[in-house]
Order: sequence, then C-alpha cells, then structure tokens
Amino acid sequence: MAKAESKRAESGLLNLNKPGGMTSRDVVNIISRQRRGMKVGHAGTLDPLASGVLVVCLGKATRLIEYVQRMPKTYRTTVRLGAVSNTLDADGEVVEVEAPRQPSEPEIRAALVPLIGSVLQKPPEVSALKVGGKRAYDLVRAGQVVTLEPRLVRIDRIDLLRYEWPRLELEIACGSGTYVRSIARDVGEALGCGGLVEVLVRTRIGEFRIEEALDPMTLTPETLPGALRSASEAVSALPSLAISEAQVAELLQGRALSLASFSETAHLAGEVALIGPDGELAAIAEVLLESGSIVPRRVLATV
Repeated sequence: MAKAESKRAESGLLNLNKPGGMTSRDVVNIISRQRRGMKVGHAGTLDPLASGVLVVCLGKATRLIEYVQRMPKTYRTTVRLGAVSNTLDADGEVVEVEAPRQPSEPEIRAALVPLIGSVLQKPPEVSALKVGGKRAYDLVRAGQVVTLEPRLVRIDRIDLLRYEWPRLELEIACGSGTYVRSIARDVGEALGCGGLVEVLVRTRIGEFRIEEALDPMTLTPETLPGALRSASEAVSALPSLAISEAQVAELLQGRALSLASFSETAHLAGEVALIGPDGELAAIAEVLLESGSIVPRRVLATV
C-alpha cells in the first residue's frame, strides 16, 4: 500500500474547476508551484472566459494527455444573439447587429439540427491552432489575416435549455476539437442575427465531472497528493489487463509479453492498458494478434 501511495504522490491526474478570467496555463502554473521540479500539463484548453473542468496531469501522467483530450466533453453555454465578435465570444470586440431579427424558438431548434453529428466546423481565427508553426491568435494579434480550414468534428447533441431574447442557453455534448464559439457563430448566422458566447462552462470530460472538480486556489503542497486521481483513469476507454510483478519487470526491460500468458484475450485488439499488482497503470501496450504478443508502447511503471 505504501508503494502505491508513493506512486500516486509522484504522478496522477487532478480534476480542477478552472475559474473564469484565468488561462489554462495559469492553472498549470499554480500546480507547478506546489510540485516544483515535476512536469505538469493540462488536457484540453479552456478559453479565459470559460470555467469548469480542466484535467491537469502530473509527472508520468503527462504522457497520457492525448488520451484525456480524446474523451467526450459536455458544455453549458449562454449564447447572446444579436451581436458578433472577432473572437466569437464576449471577451473580444463586440459589435451589436443593427435591427436584428428575433427568431422564434422553433426556428432556433431547426437551426441547431444541421450542427449535430459529424460535421465540418470552421475553427475561430482567434484560437490556439497553429498556422505555419505559430498560434493563430498570435498571428491575429500581430495584424495578420488568418484563414483556418473547416475540420471534421463530432457533436453528439445540442439541447436547448432556455430561450429568452437575446439569450440562448444550450447544453452541448461533443468530441475532441469542437469549438463552442464556432457553434454560437454558426447558429447566429443561420438565424440571420449573429451570435457569440457570453458564458461557457465545461461540465464534463469523460468521467471527470464538475461536481467533483476542485478549486485550484485551495490546493496546498500538503493536500495536493490526496487530490490526485490514478493515471489509469486517463485510459479508462481502453480494455485492460492485470499483470504480475514479473511481467512488469519484463516491460521495464522493453520486452513484449506473450498473449498466451493471459486467459481472456478474445476481446483484445489494438491498444490495451496494463495494470500492475498495485492497481496502477504500468503501461500502454499494443496487442499484435499475428505474432501473439503484447508490445509495450508507453511504460509508466518504475523500478
């Protein structure tokens, strides 16, 4: 048990509730000051205007950031109709639309339907996407014209929670790479009145929920280790296999494991999470059916 607790103190995941007005990097810096010398990173940027779930990875768990980023996300947003912005939200240069039409609720519901599913979405020009190796928002701030190509994203649902002109409250469930600001722009354009994000809260990333998220400002060097969640939660979508101490030692030497040494492998293909005797994630590996082996791709276990 002491060994497992020690590993958790060294690395893991934090489910944090990012306050509005703070960048995601600001939150990472707060945690870095608590764990000096340790690698810290976040999975899934939230704009300064936005608040809500931000998963921060520490130590070896930073190698799992991309797995958290792939997780489905849920947002609640207030879209202000009758106005537009260069950033597509209320933090930008807001321009009121002259004499905007006021759509009915049925019109709004109809405008939301084409935005659901696997759709091509044009990202905001003011975003962290890279153009020629530079962040798009840096290029825009430098006065350059930025053109971003539409990207295929997955939007599972958009629920209309409340509508009272000029504000529209939505709950959105979507996949990685989706911009809620773009949804606000697109629905505003479809309705012919313009739209921008006024309030944005991320309520869920995978099983990381806002109800359990911690205020980053309240963490201390003493309380932070107890707040860490297992790195295995970053790969909860992967099938898992329990492995022995001897098999952990094999992985540490870069050796593949024999598929025949596991009793239930019929369901396995592609990536798999290997869980050590301590209950912690030992490695992410790839099942190669042709050779009957499980090849380590990312080893997190230590001696």
